Amino acid sequence: MIREPASDSVANANRRLDQLGIGLAGLCALHCLATIVVVSVLGIGGHFLLAPEIHRVGLAIALVVAAVAIGWGALRHRRAAPFVIAMMGLTFMGGALAMPHGDGEIVLTMIGVALVALGHLLNIRSASR
Repeated sequence: MIREPASDSVANANRRLDQLGIGLAGLCALHCLATIVVVSVLGIGGHFLLAPEIHRVGLAIALVVAAVAIGWGALRHRRAAPFVIAMMGLTFMGGALAMPHGDGEIVLTMIGVALVALGHLLNIRSASR
């Protein structure tokens, strides 16, 4: 059995966390779009899909994953752009929580999700250089 050096296993774990972050960002975007479609077209599911708890828990998970993955990455590759972009995205997502449900909340969330996903993508690319 061949063992990877510790730095390789940390890099692999960091890459997986970044991939998880990108996946979570995609799920968040899908949730926003599904909410619009289901509530608008069918008029059902609003009590569940619009629940503030879903948004709070989602933001908390995004914060933890981004802090670990992008924080580790920033310490390893010494590039600020992934960290700054992801933190701007998390700020947009946090701002969306302060808004009433509607277009403004969706726009802020989608901008935030896109920026967080971009931060994770840049983190993966920076780590491979």
